[in-house]
Amino acid sequence: MKKSPWLAHPWLSLLLAVSWLLLQHTLAPVHLLSAVLIGLIVPRLLHQLLPPAPTIRMLPALRLSLVVLGDIVTSNITVAKLVLGPMSRPQPAWIRVPLQLQHPTAISLLASIITTTPGTVSASIDEERRYILVHALDCTDAAQMVAEIKQRYERPLLTIFGEIADTPQGEKA
Repeated sequence: MKKSPWLAHPWLSLLLAVSWLLLQHTLAPVHLLSAVLIGLIVPRLLHQLLPPAPTIRMLPALRLSLVVLGDIVTSNITVAKLVLGPMSRPQPAWIRVPLQLQHPTAISLLASIITTTPGTVSASIDEERRYILVHALDCTDAAQMVAEIKQRYERPLLTIFGEIADTPQGEKA
């Protein structure tokens, strides 16, 4: 079944409509109508320029969101202790995280997750060699950090974007 070009990017349509309403600070009927029209017309005008919208599995996406939020809180505390601790000796490192992900949006999301988690910054995505270069504020075991990034973030993204089947934790796909 072919998607209608009017709703080929439903998340973009929703984002545009909500953004318009937030900018207007009102739910007056004229602004609701404007939001709907903007949400429908702008993606339609850009339809030929936008890649096809990915199919996203929502339950794994929700689980990953909760993991990332928890990791952000935990990492903030860890980085604060590391930076403010009188005897701390951080061991910064550059590590290469090989990519199994294929979808460009999924790769961008992985880089964003790495960047938003305190203590790590994705510095570069090498699409040809299929890795993300990551700067870690404190890394004593690069292999362990790579394994953790792949397990906690890349594997769920593979499931979310349908690149692997959703398997219970602990099972190999």
